[in-house]
Formats: sequence, C-alpha cells, structure tokens
Amino acid sequence: MAISYSLEIATQLSPGEVAHAVREAGRQAALFSDAVTLEQILGDGALAKGGSVVQVMEPLEAPYDVVADDLGFAPTSSVEFQINTSNPVHYQQDDVVALTVGVLKRVPGDAVLHRETETIWLLRRDGELTVNEQDDIWPPHRLALVDIPYRRETHTFD
Repeated sequence: MAISYSLEIATQLSPGEVAHAVREAGRQAALFSDAVTLEQILGDGALAKGGSVVQVMEPLEAPYDVVADDLGFAPTSSVEFQINTSNPVHYQQDDVVALTVGVLKRVPGDAVLHRETETIWLLRRDGELTVNEQDDIWPPHRLALVDIPYRRETHTFD
C-alpha cells in the first residue's frame, strides 16, 4: 500500500520556484544528491536518501478542495512525498519533516502538511506555524527538526 504526504502551499511563487526551494532544502538537509535536477522534481519526482520520491506540481483541479474549504486558503503548489514502504517508513517521515521545514523557510505563504487528507501534521496560516499535538506523529527527535517558531495545536479536516 502506498503512503503519501502532501505539503500544499498558497504562495505567489510559481511551482518552478517552489521546486527550486525544494531542491535547495533537500541538498542542505543532505536528502538530495547534487545530481537531482529541477526537471526531476517537476517531472516524475526526485529520489530522496531514505527512499521516498519528492515531486512538485500544481494542485489538481477538483470540484471540492478540502484545503480551501476546510482551512481557508487555496494552494498554488503542492510538494508530494511518496513513501517507499519497502524502506523504514519512520526515517522517511523524518525526511518529510526536514524537507518541509526547509521549504517553509524558503517559501512564504499559508501551508499544510497532511497525510492523504486524513491527518494534518502541521499548518502555517497567517505566518503562524502549528504542529499536531500527537506525540506519536511528533516524537522529540522529529520536533527537534522544526527549528522555526511553532506552537502545538491539532487541526483536522471536516
């Protein structure tokens, strides 16, 4: 069974500019090799060190946009993380968090990181970052990856 996470962002930056931020954040966190290209990130995706595939795209058009309707902002770019279930999932989840934090430092705007529109891991709205209160999602070592100001609050999709 595939597991996916989405970082959906409402920003003035283009998906290409978001992909550039993803590549730079991935390199800084040692998740991407120097060989990873923007074309890979914007195409079929780039392989991160833990085995997940990272891709940037424009959000898919749908009659119901759960982020816009439930959270109040319309994403303009989406960073998709496809988890490789034959590799340890918890390490890849750490990679998702590290890359997400790096992207949030580089890309302004409202953003939400969620697992398959079921669980909101973090939410940035109006410049304020909140992370889910569940300790199984955010054990101490993962919280330590969030080196920007945040507070704990759980948000849900309706």
